[in-house]
Amino acid sequence: MRALRDAAPVPYWLDRPDRPDPLPPLSGDRRADLAIVGGGYAGLWAAVLAKQDDPALDVAVLEAGTCGWAASGRNGGFCATSLTGGLANGHARFPDALAQLERLGTENLDAIESFVARHGIDCDFVRSGELKVATEAYQVAQLAESAVLAMAYGRTVRLLDSAAVRAEVDSPTYLYAAWDRRGTALVDPARLAWGLRRVALQLGVRIFEHTRVTALADEGTAIRLTTAHGRLRSGRAILATHAFPPLLRRLRHFVAPIYDYALMTEPLTSAQLASVGWRRRQGVSDLGNRFHYYRITQDRRILFGGYDPVFYAGGRTAPALAQNTTSFETLARHFATTFPQLSDVRFSHRWGGPVDASTRLFAFHGTAYAGKLAYAAGFTGLGVSATRFAARVSLDLLSGTRTELTDLVTVRRKPLPWPPEPARTLGIALTRRSRAHADDHEGRPDLWLRTMRRLGMGS
Repeated sequence: MRALRDAAPVPYWLDRPDRPDPLPPLSGDRRADLAIVGGGYAGLWAAVLAKQDDPALDVAVLEAGTCGWAASGRNGGFCATSLTGGLANGHARFPDALAQLERLGTENLDAIESFVARHGIDCDFVRSGELKVATEAYQVAQLAESAVLAMAYGRTVRLLDSAAVRAEVDSPTYLYAAWDRRGTALVDPARLAWGLRRVALQLGVRIFEHTRVTALADEGTAIRLTTAHGRLRSGRAILATHAFPPLLRRLRHFVAPIYDYALMTEPLTSAQLASVGWRRRQGVSDLGNRFHYYRITQDRRILFGGYDPVFYAGGRTAPALAQNTTSFETLARHFATTFPQLSDVRFSHRWGGPVDASTRLFAFHGTAYAGKLAYAAGFTGLGVSATRFAARVSLDLLSGTRTELTDLVTVRRKPLPWPPEPARTLGIALTRRSRAHADDHEGRPDLWLRTMRRLGMGS
């Protein structure tokens, strides 16, 4: 398609001249008090929080690429209060704990906002909220019900009819909307990761980039981490590798790498921007099982992503899979439907990558090696803010001290595992087909989707 012809096959956020220079890899034999595998949000937050807890602690981060190069640097930048993959998902799974989880999630987002301001992280943090938009008639009642649920848990939600929502963001597809005014902030995801990296270094964290950990071993009093050019022994460790093949075998049945794709437009002209409105810069998502998410950036570009995530047979991951022509063309067509007044806008970037999906659609936690190693995984594409919370949980688990966070039912319980291959690939394919069928039949789930929901697998 013409609009995609010149799009660069890289994440827009990472395609910047101001990205930091890489740090040297680990070499030789080293020691640390706390080793963190993974230099994305979860690993960087863990390093920062650990040093804030104990400035004397020797913390080392080992990152296979550069900090923020993977999911942390290529996501949509939606930084939400929810710790449960959305309020409805949390209410369906853990209704008795949801009020506490909502409070903790709000405190977590407040803490991120304060941290960004206090440390001068230039990541365009804007707490503009999120518009959930109904684009089909059957979704209007569903949206109103979700707003009632949100308000019951203390969220500030404003319901908008078609004219009111189009006065905010003008799309002829919008029939109704719910605007959660404080539940979501938007960020520049790569610059948030780079800012966390800077603060970690200022606090004395040692970061080794281009340092892939190939093996973990329990040596009794320490954990040995092996890399291509060295080894590091540490009294405690945190595993924060998410969608990549886990170093702990036990995690392999709990995470599925599912690819998500996105487009970024060229900057809008003043006339193009005026035709859309979007003065308050809310995030937007629609209500289909196959949903889109989109937002406008500080430099007046529109990110448009989601809709139809892809699981490659057997859980295959590879750099080449970050490009999917079919997905990009579908997104471009849907963008044109959503904003027909922008028919002459071209896309500057196209990209994709895996997210670490769990069957319950939000993160799980645990320990290994007699409590010396903690992990969190399964964020299912909703980790921009939840990774900070997960880092705090991991540190509490390593402390061996009972806390409010370690007592949470969502920390104590694991999700159902994915079935072994080839059942996993077949099951995900059937679920994908059923979700599309439901979208084409006014949201009504078929037998397969109803069964999966009863089993607690997906939504």
